Amino acid sequence: MIANDFELYYYSDMHLEPVKMHQHDCYEFYFFMEGDVEICINKVFYKLSPGDMILLPPGTNHQPRFATWDKPYRRFVLWISMDYCNNLVRQNIAYGYLMQYVLIQKEYIFHNDTITSNTITSMLFRLIQEMRNDRFGKQEDLKLQLNTLILHLNRTIYERKNKKNTQIDQNLYVKLCNFIEDHLDEDLSLERIAKQFFMSKYHISHIFKENMGISIHQYITKKRLKVCQEAILGEESISKIYQQYGFLDYSSFYRAFKKEYGISPKDYKDMNFVLAVENKQKRKQRDAEEPIEKNK
Repeated sequence: MIANDFELYYYSDMHLEPVKMHQHDCYEFYFFMEGDVEICINKVFYKLSPGDMILLPPGTNHQPRFATWDKPYRRFVLWISMDYCNNLVRQNIAYGYLMQYVLIQKEYIFHNDTITSNTITSMLFRLIQEMRNDRFGKQEDLKLQLNTLILHLNRTIYERKNKKNTQIDQNLYVKLCNFIEDHLDEDLSLERIAKQFFMSKYHISHIFKENMGISIHQYITKKRLKVCQEAILGEESISKIYQQYGFLDYSSFYRAFKKEYGISPKDYKDMNFVLAVENKQKRKQRDAEEPIEKNK
């Protein structure tokens, strides 16, 4: 693979010897262009049509079979290492929707119309062209183009599998907000929330970002900080408060609190204690002066 990350090839064959059942230790993206071919994936046979995209996760048994050679067998084959894919997902989960979908649903083949297929083909040819040149910044441009292609494929399949329904999305968003509000002192990982609502974590993230404009993680943090801000003014210690509302250590709580409110938790508590004392003294003074005013 190129820099141990990926390989991309365009093939056009008029004849091939029978291919044995095999598997790879990487993700194989297979873009079928032309031919009289069917593919066996985990003992199930699929007839291929021009424009089909196949995604085969690592360890997936597969085998192409050729009915006739009346047409050339044309296809793109893109191999991407597991490490590269995992690093992308760590940057943003949007890169992993398609791979996660295939692993869970066991749906490997995605049929595309002519416009979608042509768009993907154009991106693949540009990537091959960049692989063959020796221009300045080649490696960085290769990564940019590859990441753009992966994101485009994820977006295409996500939008196809999650047809937009504004009312349903809005109802889900409201339920998410209510659930978060009621469970701020519990585990609110994306995995837990997705399991609670029986939905993909990628779909939940998308719905939340679309409605709120920030990630669900940022929203949870803001909500927890607000509760902590109010609780700090009570009798509980700051250390007990931040642990109760999901912050793992004081340093992370301190940074988040100061970023949100521009002041440290302790300074906020001390400042409000001083203000409370001053207000109490003012009320006492005002109460003491009121009888004098009435007598006048």
